[in-house]
Amino acid sequence: MRSHGSTRPVAPDEKLAGVVGGIPRHPDGSVGGGLDTEAFQGLKIRIHRRLLERLNLSNLDSLDREEASRAISLVTQELVAQESLALNLDERDRMVQEVLDEIFGLGPLQPLILDPEVSDILVNGYDDIWLEKNGRLEKTAVRFQDDTHLLQVIDRIVSAVGRRIDESSPMVDARLPDGSRVNAIIPPLALDGPHVSIRKFKRDTLSTDDLIRNGSITEEMVDLLRAIVKSRLNVLISGGTGSGKTTLLNILSSFIPGDERILTIEDSAELQLNQPHVVRLETRPPNVEGRGQVSQRELVINALRMRPDRIVLGEVRGGEAVDMLQAMNTGHDGSLTTLHANTPRDALSRLETMMSMANLNLPESASRRQIASAIQVVVQLSRLSDGTRRVMSVAEIVGMEGEIITMQDIFMFEREGVDAEGNVLGQFAPSGIRPTFAERLKQYGNDLPETLFMRTRGGSGGRW
Repeated sequence: MRSHGSTRPVAPDEKLAGVVGGIPRHPDGSVGGGLDTEAFQGLKIRIHRRLLERLNLSNLDSLDREEASRAISLVTQELVAQESLALNLDERDRMVQEVLDEIFGLGPLQPLILDPEVSDILVNGYDDIWLEKNGRLEKTAVRFQDDTHLLQVIDRIVSAVGRRIDESSPMVDARLPDGSRVNAIIPPLALDGPHVSIRKFKRDTLSTDDLIRNGSITEEMVDLLRAIVKSRLNVLISGGTGSGKTTLLNILSSFIPGDERILTIEDSAELQLNQPHVVRLETRPPNVEGRGQVSQRELVINALRMRPDRIVLGEVRGGEAVDMLQAMNTGHDGSLTTLHANTPRDALSRLETMMSMANLNLPESASRRQIASAIQVVVQLSRLSDGTRRVMSVAEIVGMEGEIITMQDIFMFEREGVDAEGNVLGQFAPSGIRPTFAERLKQYGNDLPETLFMRTRGGSGGRW
Protein backbone atom coordinates (compact mmCIF):
# COMPACT_ATOMS: atom_id res chain seq x y z
CA MET A 1 0.00 0.00 0.00
CA ARG A 2 1.08 3.57 -0.62
CA SER A 3 1.32 6.17 2.10
CA HIS A 4 -1.80 8.30 2.40
CA GLY A 5 -0.16 11.40 3.81
CA SER A 6 -0.10 13.31 0.51
CA THR A 7 -2.85 14.91 -1.51
CA ARG A 8 -0.97 14.33 -4.77
CA PRO A 9 -3.01 12.05 -7.09
CA VAL A 10 -1.77 8.58 -7.91
CA ALA A 11 -0.17 8.53 -11.34
CA PRO A 12 -0.65 5.16 -13.02
CA ASP A 13 1.73 4.58 -15.92
CA GLU A 14 0.88 6.29 -19.20
CA LYS A 15 -0.84 3.26 -20.63
CA LEU A 16 -3.27 3.17 -17.72
CA ALA A 17 -3.76 6.90 -17.38
CA GLY A 18 -6.53 6.92 -19.97
CA VAL A 19 -8.59 4.37 -18.07
CA VAL A 20 -9.00 6.18 -14.74
CA GLY A 21 -8.42 9.74 -13.72
CA GLY A 22 -6.22 10.81 -10.85
CA ILE A 23 -7.97 10.73 -7.48
CA PRO A 24 -6.97 13.13 -4.70
CA ARG A 25 -5.77 11.42 -1.54
CA HIS A 26 -5.94 12.64 2.02
CA PRO A 27 -5.26 11.05 5.39
CA ASP A 28 -7.81 8.49 6.55
CA GLY A 29 -6.38 8.02 10.00
CA SER A 30 -6.79 4.24 9.91
CA VAL A 31 -4.44 2.06 11.95
CA GLY A 32 -6.09 -1.35 11.47
CA GLY A 33 -9.34 -2.37 13.10
CA GLY A 34 -12.04 -4.31 11.27
CA LEU A 35 -15.58 -3.93 9.91
CA ASP A 36 -18.64 -6.06 10.37
CA THR A 37 -20.20 -7.60 7.28
CA GLU A 38 -22.91 -4.95 6.87
CA ALA A 39 -20.47 -2.06 7.11
CA PHE A 40 -18.04 -3.76 4.75
CA GLN A 41 -20.73 -4.39 2.14
CA GLY A 42 -21.99 -0.83 2.43
CA LEU A 43 -18.47 0.45 1.85
CA LYS A 44 -18.04 -1.83 -1.15
CA ILE A 45 -21.25 -0.51 -2.70
CA ARG A 46 -20.02 3.08 -2.36
CA ILE A 47 -16.56 2.24 -3.70
CA HIS A 48 -18.00 0.36 -6.65
CA ARG A 49 -20.41 3.16 -7.52
CA ARG A 50 -17.69 5.83 -7.38
CA LEU A 51 -15.33 3.63 -9.37
CA LEU A 52 -17.85 3.21 -12.19
CA GLU A 53 -18.22 6.99 -12.35
CA ARG A 54 -14.50 7.36 -12.99
CA LEU A 55 -13.92 4.44 -15.37
CA ASN A 56 -13.43 5.17 -19.05
CA LEU A 57 -15.03 2.00 -20.39
CA SER A 58 -13.92 2.53 -23.98
CA ASN A 59 -10.26 2.76 -22.91
CA LEU A 60 -10.72 -0.13 -20.50
CA ASP A 61 -11.72 -2.41 -23.35
CA SER A 62 -8.46 -1.62 -25.13
CA LEU A 63 -6.37 -3.08 -22.28
CA ASP A 64 -5.81 -6.70 -21.47
CA ARG A 65 -7.27 -8.16 -18.27
CA GLU A 66 -4.06 -7.88 -16.25
CA GLU A 67 -3.47 -4.21 -17.10
CA ALA A 68 -7.08 -3.26 -16.48
CA SER A 69 -7.09 -5.12 -13.16
CA ARG A 70 -3.96 -3.27 -12.09
CA ALA A 71 -5.50 0.10 -12.95
CA ILE A 72 -8.73 -0.65 -11.12
CA SER A 73 -6.84 -1.97 -8.09
CA LEU A 74 -4.89 1.29 -7.79
CA VAL A 75 -8.01 3.41 -7.97
CA THR A 76 -9.94 1.17 -5.57
CA GLN A 77 -7.21 1.54 -2.98
CA GLU A 78 -7.34 5.31 -3.34
CA LEU A 79 -11.11 5.37 -2.96
CA VAL A 80 -10.82 3.25 0.18
CA ALA A 81 -8.27 5.72 1.54
CA GLN A 82 -10.81 8.53 1.22
CA GLU A 83 -13.35 6.75 3.44
CA SER A 84 -13.52 7.49 7.12
CA LEU A 85 -13.96 3.81 8.01
CA ALA A 86 -10.82 1.98 9.10
CA LEU A 87 -9.82 -1.15 7.19
CA ASN A 88 -6.96 -3.46 8.04
CA LEU A 89 -4.69 -4.88 5.32
CA ASP A 90 -6.73 -8.06 4.86
CA GLU A 91 -9.93 -6.05 4.44
CA ARG A 92 -8.25 -3.73 1.92
CA ASP A 93 -7.09 -6.72 -0.14
CA ARG A 94 -10.53 -8.28 0.10
CA MET A 95 -12.19 -5.02 -0.95
CA VAL A 96 -9.98 -4.76 -4.05
CA GLN A 97 -10.66 -8.40 -4.99
CA GLU A 98 -14.43 -8.10 -4.55
CA VAL A 99 -14.55 -4.93 -6.64
CA LEU A 100 -12.59 -6.72 -9.40
CA ASP A 101 -15.07 -9.63 -9.15
CA GLU A 102 -17.94 -7.18 -9.61
CA ILE A 103 -16.41 -5.75 -12.78
CA PHE A 104 -14.84 -8.80 -14.42
CA GLY A 105 -16.48 -11.80 -12.74
CA LEU A 106 -19.78 -12.87 -11.25
CA GLY A 107 -19.69 -10.66 -8.19
CA PRO A 108 -20.19 -12.54 -4.89
CA LEU A 109 -20.34 -15.88 -6.76
CA GLN A 110 -16.84 -15.58 -8.20
CA PRO A 111 -15.00 -17.16 -5.21
CA LEU A 112 -17.42 -20.10 -5.35
CA ILE A 113 -16.80 -20.48 -9.08
CA LEU A 114 -13.05 -20.64 -8.42
CA ASP A 115 -13.33 -23.13 -5.54
CA PRO A 116 -12.49 -26.57 -7.03
CA GLU A 117 -14.38 -28.40 -4.26
CA VAL A 118 -17.71 -26.75 -5.12
CA SER A 119 -19.73 -28.71 -7.67
CA ASP A 120 -23.06 -26.83 -7.63
CA ILE A 121 -24.06 -23.27 -6.74
CA LEU A 122 -27.74 -22.64 -5.99
CA VAL A 123 -29.01 -19.08 -5.62
CA ASN A 124 -32.52 -19.05 -4.14
CA GLY A 125 -32.58 -15.29 -3.75
CA TYR A 126 -30.15 -12.45 -3.32
CA ASP A 127 -29.52 -13.41 0.32
CA ASP A 128 -30.01 -17.20 0.19
CA ILE A 129 -27.12 -18.98 -1.54
CA TRP A 130 -26.27 -22.69 -1.21
CA LEU A 131 -23.46 -24.83 -2.57
CA GLU A 132 -22.67 -28.51 -2.87
CA LYS A 133 -19.41 -30.02 -1.65
CA ASN A 134 -18.71 -33.76 -1.56
CA GLY A 135 -22.33 -34.50 -2.37
CA ARG A 136 -23.72 -32.44 0.53
CA LEU A 137 -25.60 -29.13 0.37
CA GLU A 138 -24.60 -26.33 2.73
CA LYS A 139 -25.72 -22.74 3.10
CA THR A 140 -23.15 -19.99 2.64
CA ALA A 141 -22.78 -16.51 4.08
CA VAL A 142 -22.38 -15.13 0.55
CA ARG A 143 -25.08 -12.69 -0.52
CA PHE A 144 -25.90 -10.06 -3.11
CA GLN A 145 -26.89 -6.50 -2.26
CA ASP A 146 -30.46 -6.97 -3.50
CA ASP A 147 -32.47 -8.44 -6.37
CA THR A 148 -31.22 -5.74 -8.73
CA HIS A 149 -27.61 -6.70 -8.02
CA LEU A 150 -28.41 -10.37 -8.68
CA LEU A 151 -30.23 -9.51 -11.91
CA GLN A 152 -27.19 -7.57 -13.13
CA VAL A 153 -24.99 -10.65 -12.72
CA ILE A 154 -27.59 -12.85 -14.44
CA ASP A 155 -27.78 -10.42 -17.35
CA ARG A 156 -23.98 -10.42 -17.60
CA ILE A 157 -23.99 -14.23 -17.91
CA VAL A 158 -26.72 -14.52 -20.53
CA SER A 159 -25.67 -11.54 -22.64
CA ALA A 160 -22.19 -13.07 -23.02
CA VAL A 161 -23.74 -15.94 -25.00
CA GLY A 162 -26.13 -13.79 -27.02
CA ARG A 163 -29.21 -14.49 -24.92
CA ARG A 164 -31.54 -12.24 -22.97
CA ILE A 165 -33.65 -12.53 -19.85
CA ASP A 166 -36.55 -10.22 -19.02
CA GLU A 167 -40.27 -10.39 -18.30
CA SER A 168 -41.01 -11.53 -21.84
CA SER A 169 -38.35 -14.27 -21.64
CA PRO A 170 -38.03 -14.99 -17.91
CA MET A 171 -35.95 -18.19 -17.98
CA VAL A 172 -32.78 -19.09 -19.81
CA ASP A 173 -30.05 -21.73 -20.07
CA ALA A 174 -26.52 -20.49 -20.64
CA ARG A 175 -22.93 -21.55 -20.23
CA LEU A 176 -20.00 -19.83 -18.56
CA PRO A 177 -16.67 -19.49 -20.41
CA ASP A 178 -15.26 -22.46 -18.44
CA GLY A 179 -18.13 -24.70 -19.61
CA SER A 180 -20.24 -24.57 -16.44
CA ARG A 181 -23.98 -24.80 -17.04
CA VAL A 182 -26.25 -22.02 -15.80
CA ASN A 183 -30.04 -21.93 -15.48
CA ALA A 184 -31.71 -18.68 -14.46
CA ILE A 185 -35.36 -17.93 -13.84
CA ILE A 186 -36.80 -14.58 -12.73
CA PRO A 187 -40.19 -13.07 -11.84
CA PRO A 188 -42.99 -13.39 -12.76
CA LEU A 189 -42.21 -17.13 -13.01
CA ALA A 190 -40.06 -17.13 -9.86
CA LEU A 191 -42.28 -15.79 -7.10
CA ASP A 192 -39.56 -15.01 -4.53
CA GLY A 193 -37.09 -13.20 -6.77
CA PRO A 194 -34.42 -14.31 -9.26
CA HIS A 195 -33.03 -17.85 -8.97
CA VAL A 196 -29.79 -19.20 -10.45
CA SER A 197 -28.50 -22.78 -10.61
CA ILE A 198 -24.90 -23.38 -11.70
CA ARG A 199 -23.52 -26.86 -12.41
CA LYS A 200 -19.77 -26.39 -12.48
CA PHE A 201 -17.67 -27.89 -15.24
CA LYS A 202 -14.79 -30.05 -14.03
CA ARG A 203 -11.64 -29.69 -16.08
CA ASP A 204 -9.96 -32.55 -14.25
CA THR A 205 -12.31 -35.48 -14.79
CA LEU A 206 -12.28 -38.41 -12.42
CA SER A 207 -10.54 -41.60 -13.55
CA THR A 208 -11.32 -45.23 -12.81
CA ASP A 209 -8.60 -45.15 -10.16
CA ASP A 210 -10.40 -42.25 -8.46
CA LEU A 211 -13.69 -44.15 -8.45
CA ILE A 212 -12.06 -47.29 -7.06
CA ARG A 213 -10.13 -45.33 -4.42
CA ASN A 214 -13.28 -43.50 -3.34
CA GLY A 215 -15.29 -46.70 -3.12
CA SER A 216 -17.79 -45.83 -5.86
CA ILE A 217 -17.02 -49.00 -7.80
CA THR A 218 -14.75 -52.04 -7.57
CA GLU A 219 -11.85 -53.00 -9.79
CA GLU A 220 -13.77 -56.09 -10.94
CA MET A 221 -16.73 -53.97 -12.05
CA VAL A 222 -14.38 -51.64 -13.95
CA ASP A 223 -12.85 -54.65 -15.73
CA LEU A 224 -16.34 -55.78 -16.73
CA LEU A 225 -17.43 -52.34 -17.97
CA ARG A 226 -14.18 -51.92 -19.94
CA ALA A 227 -14.79 -55.27 -21.63
CA ILE A 228 -18.42 -54.33 -22.33
CA VAL A 229 -17.43 -51.10 -24.10
CA LYS A 230 -14.61 -52.72 -26.07
CA SER A 231 -16.98 -55.51 -27.15
CA ARG A 232 -19.36 -52.92 -28.62
CA LEU A 233 -22.33 -53.58 -26.36
CA ASN A 234 -24.85 -50.74 -26.09
CA VAL A 235 -24.91 -49.20 -22.60
CA LEU A 236 -27.55 -47.07 -20.87
CA ILE A 237 -26.39 -45.17 -17.77
CA SER A 238 -29.27 -44.38 -15.41
CA GLY A 239 -29.36 -42.25 -12.28
CA GLY A 240 -30.82 -39.27 -10.49
CA THR A 241 -29.69 -35.66 -10.63
CA GLY A 242 -26.09 -35.27 -9.47
CA SER A 243 -25.51 -39.02 -9.23
CA GLY A 244 -22.47 -38.94 -11.53
CA LYS A 245 -23.94 -40.04 -14.86
CA THR A 246 -21.81 -37.71 -16.99
CA THR A 247 -18.68 -38.62 -15.02
CA LEU A 248 -19.25 -42.33 -15.65
CA LEU A 249 -20.18 -41.69 -19.29
CA ASN A 250 -16.88 -39.87 -19.75
CA ILE A 251 -14.98 -42.79 -18.20
CA LEU A 252 -16.76 -45.43 -20.29
CA SER A 253 -16.19 -43.35 -23.43
CA SER A 254 -12.47 -43.40 -22.67
CA PHE A 255 -12.52 -47.19 -23.14
CA ILE A 256 -13.49 -46.81 -26.83
CA PRO A 257 -10.49 -47.76 -29.02
CA GLY A 258 -8.62 -44.85 -30.58
CA ASP A 259 -9.04 -46.13 -34.15
CA GLU A 260 -12.84 -45.59 -34.15
CA ARG A 261 -14.76 -42.47 -35.23
CA ILE A 262 -16.76 -41.17 -32.27
CA LEU A 263 -19.63 -38.66 -32.46
CA THR A 264 -20.76 -36.99 -29.26
CA ILE A 265 -24.12 -35.21 -29.04
CA GLU A 266 -24.89 -33.06 -25.99
CA ASP A 267 -27.15 -30.26 -24.83
CA SER A 268 -24.16 -28.69 -23.12
CA ALA A 269 -20.74 -30.04 -24.08
CA GLU A 270 -19.18 -31.70 -21.03
CA LEU A 271 -17.53 -34.86 -22.32
CA GLN A 272 -13.75 -34.77 -22.56
CA LEU A 273 -12.49 -37.53 -24.85
CA ASN A 274 -8.83 -37.97 -25.69
CA GLN A 275 -9.21 -40.24 -28.72
CA PRO A 276 -7.80 -38.78 -31.96
CA HIS A 277 -11.02 -39.07 -34.02
CA VAL A 278 -13.84 -37.33 -32.13
CA VAL A 279 -16.59 -35.14 -33.63
CA ARG A 280 -18.45 -33.04 -31.05
CA LEU A 281 -21.99 -31.80 -31.71
CA GLU A 282 -24.06 -29.55 -29.47
CA THR A 283 -27.69 -28.50 -29.59
CA ARG A 284 -28.64 -24.87 -30.19
CA PRO A 285 -31.45 -23.07 -28.33
CA PRO A 286 -33.80 -20.70 -30.12
CA ASN A 287 -32.67 -17.10 -30.57
CA VAL A 288 -34.49 -14.07 -29.17
CA GLU A 289 -37.04 -14.32 -31.98
CA GLY A 290 -37.73 -17.96 -31.08
CA ARG A 291 -36.03 -19.31 -34.22
CA GLY A 292 -32.95 -21.30 -35.08
CA GLN A 293 -33.32 -24.10 -32.53
CA VAL A 294 -31.53 -27.36 -33.32
CA SER A 295 -32.71 -30.28 -31.18
CA GLN A 296 -30.92 -33.44 -30.11
CA ARG A 297 -33.15 -35.49 -32.39
CA GLU A 298 -32.03 -33.48 -35.42
CA LEU A 299 -28.40 -33.97 -34.43
CA VAL A 300 -28.86 -37.72 -33.95
CA ILE A 301 -30.44 -38.01 -37.40
CA ASN A 302 -27.64 -35.95 -38.90
CA ALA A 303 -25.00 -37.97 -37.05
CA LEU A 304 -26.13 -41.12 -38.83
CA ARG A 305 -25.04 -39.50 -42.10
CA MET A 306 -21.56 -38.76 -40.78
CA ARG A 307 -20.24 -42.33 -40.80
CA PRO A 308 -19.84 -42.77 -37.02
CA ASP A 309 -18.42 -45.94 -35.46
CA ARG A 310 -19.85 -44.94 -32.11
CA ILE A 311 -22.48 -42.44 -31.02
CA VAL A 312 -22.29 -41.04 -27.50
CA LEU A 313 -25.47 -39.17 -26.55
CA GLY A 314 -25.01 -37.03 -23.45
CA GLU A 315 -28.57 -37.54 -22.22
CA VAL A 316 -31.67 -38.88 -23.92
CA ARG A 317 -34.75 -36.92 -22.87
CA GLY A 318 -37.24 -36.87 -25.75
CA GLY A 319 -38.12 -38.13 -29.20
CA GLU A 320 -34.43 -38.69 -30.06
CA ALA A 321 -34.79 -41.97 -28.11
CA VAL A 322 -36.34 -43.60 -31.18
CA ASP A 323 -33.52 -42.55 -33.49
CA MET A 324 -30.89 -43.54 -30.94
CA LEU A 325 -32.35 -47.02 -30.50
CA GLN A 326 -32.63 -47.48 -34.27
CA ALA A 327 -28.98 -46.49 -34.63
CA MET A 328 -28.02 -49.06 -31.99
CA ASN A 329 -29.95 -51.68 -33.94
CA THR A 330 -28.59 -50.82 -37.38
CA GLY A 331 -24.83 -51.02 -37.29
CA HIS A 332 -23.90 -48.41 -34.67
CA ASP A 333 -23.49 -50.85 -31.81
CA GLY A 334 -21.30 -49.87 -28.90
CA SER A 335 -23.17 -46.61 -28.40
CA LEU A 336 -23.57 -44.98 -24.98
CA THR A 337 -26.17 -42.68 -23.44
CA THR A 338 -27.65 -41.58 -20.11
CA LEU A 339 -31.07 -40.76 -18.72
CA HIS A 340 -32.69 -39.75 -15.44
CA ALA A 341 -34.24 -42.67 -13.54
CA ASN A 342 -34.08 -44.15 -10.03
CA THR A 343 -33.88 -47.84 -10.98
CA PRO A 344 -32.97 -49.84 -14.11
CA ARG A 345 -36.62 -50.82 -14.51
CA ASP A 346 -37.69 -47.17 -14.27
CA ALA A 347 -35.06 -46.34 -16.90
CA LEU A 348 -36.67 -48.70 -19.40
CA SER A 349 -40.13 -47.30 -18.62
CA ARG A 350 -38.88 -43.76 -19.18
CA LEU A 351 -37.24 -44.81 -22.42
CA GLU A 352 -40.54 -46.26 -23.59
CA THR A 353 -42.31 -43.00 -22.68
CA MET A 354 -39.74 -40.94 -24.59
CA MET A 355 -40.20 -43.12 -27.66
CA SER A 356 -43.88 -42.19 -27.64
CA MET A 357 -42.84 -38.50 -27.77
CA ALA A 358 -41.62 -39.06 -31.34
CA ASN A 359 -45.29 -39.36 -32.44
CA LEU A 360 -44.68 -42.51 -34.50
CA ASN A 361 -47.68 -44.27 -32.92
CA LEU A 362 -45.69 -47.41 -32.18
CA PRO A 363 -47.54 -50.05 -30.16
CA GLU A 364 -46.17 -50.75 -26.67
CA SER A 365 -44.97 -54.22 -27.66
CA ALA A 366 -42.97 -52.84 -30.60
CA SER A 367 -41.37 -50.16 -28.39
CA ARG A 368 -40.36 -52.70 -25.77
CA ARG A 369 -38.91 -55.09 -28.32
CA GLN A 370 -36.94 -52.24 -29.83
CA ILE A 371 -35.52 -51.42 -26.39
CA ALA A 372 -34.77 -55.06 -25.55
CA SER A 373 -32.91 -55.63 -28.81
CA ALA A 374 -31.01 -52.32 -28.79
CA ILE A 375 -29.67 -52.10 -25.23
CA GLN A 376 -27.64 -54.84 -23.59
CA VAL A 377 -26.45 -53.23 -20.34
CA VAL A 378 -27.99 -50.77 -17.84
CA VAL A 379 -25.68 -49.19 -15.25
CA GLN A 380 -27.55 -47.65 -12.31
CA LEU A 381 -26.01 -44.82 -10.23
CA SER A 382 -27.24 -43.20 -7.04
CA ARG A 383 -26.24 -40.42 -4.71
CA LEU A 384 -26.87 -41.80 -1.24
CA SER A 385 -28.05 -40.01 1.89
CA ASP A 386 -24.47 -39.39 3.08
CA GLY A 387 -23.56 -37.64 -0.19
CA THR A 388 -21.59 -40.54 -1.64
CA ARG A 389 -22.12 -41.61 -5.25
CA ARG A 390 -22.04 -45.28 -6.10
CA VAL A 391 -22.69 -47.64 -8.97
CA MET A 392 -25.70 -49.43 -7.48
CA SER A 393 -25.96 -52.12 -10.14
CA VAL A 394 -24.76 -53.36 -13.49
CA ALA A 395 -27.70 -55.17 -15.10
CA GLU A 396 -28.07 -57.11 -18.33
CA ILE A 397 -31.16 -56.99 -20.54
CA VAL A 398 -31.77 -60.61 -21.41
CA GLY A 399 -34.72 -60.28 -23.79
CA MET A 400 -38.51 -60.49 -23.72
CA GLU A 401 -40.88 -62.79 -21.87
CA GLY A 402 -44.26 -62.12 -23.37
CA GLU A 403 -44.71 -58.34 -23.11
CA ILE A 404 -42.13 -57.86 -20.34
CA ILE A 405 -38.47 -56.93 -20.78
CA THR A 406 -36.41 -59.32 -18.66
CA MET A 407 -33.27 -58.17 -16.80
CA GLN A 408 -30.74 -59.72 -14.47
CA ASP A 409 -28.20 -58.11 -12.15
CA ILE A 410 -24.53 -58.92 -12.69
CA PHE A 411 -23.13 -56.69 -9.93
CA MET A 412 -24.89 -54.71 -7.25
CA PHE A 413 -24.25 -52.63 -4.15
CA GLU A 414 -25.86 -54.22 -1.11
CA ARG A 415 -26.75 -51.69 1.58
CA GLU A 416 -26.26 -52.84 5.15
CA GLY A 417 -27.27 -49.79 7.18
CA VAL A 418 -25.91 -46.48 8.43
CA ASP A 419 -23.17 -45.87 11.00
CA ALA A 420 -23.24 -43.39 13.88
CA GLU A 421 -21.92 -40.59 11.65
CA GLY A 422 -24.61 -41.12 9.01
CA ASN A 423 -22.35 -42.89 6.50
CA VAL A 424 -24.06 -45.56 4.40
CA LEU A 425 -22.59 -49.01 4.97
CA GLY A 426 -22.59 -51.77 2.39
CA GLN A 427 -20.55 -53.74 -0.08
CA PHE A 428 -20.35 -54.48 -3.79
CA ALA A 429 -21.01 -58.06 -4.77
CA PRO A 430 -21.63 -60.07 -7.94
CA SER A 431 -25.00 -61.75 -8.28
CA GLY A 432 -23.41 -65.11 -9.11
CA ILE A 433 -25.03 -65.08 -12.57
CA ARG A 434 -22.81 -65.35 -15.63
CA PRO A 435 -24.10 -62.83 -18.22
CA THR A 436 -25.38 -64.14 -21.53
CA PHE A 437 -23.05 -61.75 -23.39
CA ALA A 438 -19.95 -63.39 -21.84
CA GLU A 439 -19.35 -65.28 -25.09
CA ARG A 440 -19.38 -62.02 -27.04
CA LEU A 441 -16.81 -60.57 -24.68
CA LYS A 442 -14.56 -63.54 -25.46
CA GLN A 443 -15.06 -63.12 -29.21
CA TYR A 444 -13.74 -59.54 -28.92
CA GLY A 445 -10.68 -60.69 -27.00
CA ASN A 446 -12.01 -59.80 -23.54
CA ASP A 447 -11.89 -63.16 -21.82
CA LEU A 448 -12.81 -62.42 -18.21
CA PRO A 449 -12.23 -65.09 -15.57
CA GLU A 450 -15.23 -67.06 -14.36
CA THR A 451 -14.36 -66.11 -10.79
CA LEU A 452 -15.29 -62.49 -11.64
CA PHE A 453 -18.97 -63.40 -11.42
CA MET A 454 -18.74 -65.68 -8.38
CA ARG A 455 -20.71 -64.68 -5.32
CA THR A 456 -17.65 -64.88 -3.03
CA ARG A 457 -16.25 -61.53 -4.25
CA GLY A 458 -17.08 -58.13 -2.72
CA GLY A 459 -15.82 -54.77 -1.51
CA SER A 460 -16.67 -51.74 0.56
CA GLY A 461 -18.05 -48.37 -0.42
CA GLY A 462 -16.70 -44.86 0.04
CA ARG A 463 -16.94 -41.36 -1.36
CA TRP A 464 -17.03 -40.44 -5.06
